[in-house]
Amino acid sequence: MEDSLQQTVSNAGISGQFVRLNPMSGEVASTAQAGKAADAIAAADKAAAAFPAWSETGPGARRQLLMKAAQALAAKKDELIAVMQAETGATASWAGFNVMLATGMIGEAASLTTQIKGEVIPSDKPGCHAMSVREPAGVCVGIAPWNAPIILGVRAIATALACGNTVVLKASEKCPALHSLIVECFQSAGFPDGVVNVVTNAPEDAAEVVNALIDHADVRRINFTGSTSVGKMVARRAAEHLKPVLLELGGKAPFLVLDDANLDEAVAAAAFGAFFNQGQICMSTERIIVVEAIADAFVEKFRAKAATLFAGNPAEGKSPLGAVIGTETVEKVKTLVNDAVSKGAKLATGGTAEGVLMSATVVDGVTKDMRLYSEESFGPVVAVIRARDEDHAIELANDSEYGLSASVFTGDAARGLRVARRIKSGICHINGPTVHDEAQMPFGGVKGSGYGRFGGQAGIAEFTELRWITIETLPGHYPI
Repeated sequence: MEDSLQQTVSNAGISGQFVRLNPMSGEVASTAQAGKAADAIAAADKAAAAFPAWSETGPGARRQLLMKAAQALAAKKDELIAVMQAETGATASWAGFNVMLATGMIGEAASLTTQIKGEVIPSDKPGCHAMSVREPAGVCVGIAPWNAPIILGVRAIATALACGNTVVLKASEKCPALHSLIVECFQSAGFPDGVVNVVTNAPEDAAEVVNALIDHADVRRINFTGSTSVGKMVARRAAEHLKPVLLELGGKAPFLVLDDANLDEAVAAAAFGAFFNQGQICMSTERIIVVEAIADAFVEKFRAKAATLFAGNPAEGKSPLGAVIGTETVEKVKTLVNDAVSKGAKLATGGTAEGVLMSATVVDGVTKDMRLYSEESFGPVVAVIRARDEDHAIELANDSEYGLSASVFTGDAARGLRVARRIKSGICHINGPTVHDEAQMPFGGVKGSGYGRFGGQAGIAEFTELRWITIETLPGHYPI
C-alpha cells in the first residue's frame, strides 16, 4: 500500500492536474486541477466582481438559494458518500452523518438571512439619530480540511453567503473532488456566477495558493479549520494586511469522570468521543481524566468496550472503525504509545495496525512526562490520566495548550456546571461526549485551539462589518 505521504501526488502526464489516491486501496480516487497562485487570484477576482450585486440581494432571495443548495446537497447524498469514502477512507456512517449535518448547516444559514440586525443607540447629541448596522464584509476565503470534509466545507462558506458575501473555498488536497462537488451543489442551486468559487491545488502548491488568496486586496475575511501550526501561519499572513481570521484549530479534549458518575454512561460517551471517525475529529476525546476512587472500575469497563471497536475496510461496512487518513497517522500513534509504555504507562488494549487500519487503542496511567499527555494524536488512541480528586482533575484538564471541547461526567448536574465553568475551553458538555456539533451553536475554542466562532448569531458577527451611522435631524452647532 502506498505511504500516505504519497497519497496525493502531482501527475505531470495530466496537464495541470494532480491525483488523489484512496488511502485504503492505493487506487486513484480522484483527479483535480493543480491550481497555482494565478488560479487563486482569478477565483478571488471573480468573487470580487460578483460581490456588489450579491451584497445588494435581498434576504428572501438569499434564503431561497441556500434552501435550494441544501436540497441539492441532500439529493447528492450517495455520490457525496462514495467520493468521501474513496478520498479519505471514511466509513459510510461518518460520511452520511457529514451529509446530514452539512444539510442542516445550510438550512441554518438560510434562517440567518433575516437575522442580520443592527440597533438604534441613544446619542447624547441633540437631534442625532444614531444606529449600528451590519453589512457584508466582501470576499470571504474558506480553507477546509479533510477529516469532516462535507461538514467543514459547507461551514466554511454557508454563513458567509447568508450574510451577503461572495466566497472562495480552498479545497483540501486530500479531498479535492469532494469539496468541488460541494461547490457544484451551491452553483446548481442558482447562485449567480462568481458568488461561489473553489480552488484546488497539489500539496506542494498549498502555501502559494493560500498566500495568494490572503494577499488579494478584495479578500476581507479568512476562515481556517486545521492544525494549530498552520493556523498560526495563516493568522500571521493575514495580520500583515490587518484582515480578520476565524480559526478553529487543534484539540486535546479532556473527558472528566468524577467519583459520582454513572460509569456505564461515561464509558459509552467516552468511547464514542475517542474513536468515532478513528479519533480524527477536532473534538475527539484525547484525555480521559478519571478520579482515582473509581478509576479501576472505569478503566476495566472502558477497556472492554474499546476492545470491541475494531477497524476494517470501510467499503465493506462490517466494522465500527474504518481507515485512518494515512500510514503517517498510524506511525504517530505507535510512537506516542511506545513512548508512554516505555515510561511506565500500560497498554490496556489495541496498539496494532494493518496498513491504515488501526483499532481502538487505550493507554492507562499516562503522566505529564509522556508525549501522549500533551501532543494531539488525531488518531484512534486515548490517554487515561488518573486524578486524586475533583480539583486535581480540573487542574489536569487545563494543563494543555489547547481548549476546544471538554466533557464532565457526574451524578450531580449542579456540580457538573461548577466544574464546567472552571475548565478553559470554548465548549464543555456535562454528561455528554466531547464530540457534539449543531449548526446553530457558537462553535470554537480558546488558547491553541483558535479564536472566533462558527454557527448561528456568532457566525453573523464573524462575516459582517459592524458600522456606526448617524443622521442629524437638527441644525448643527459647532465651537468653531
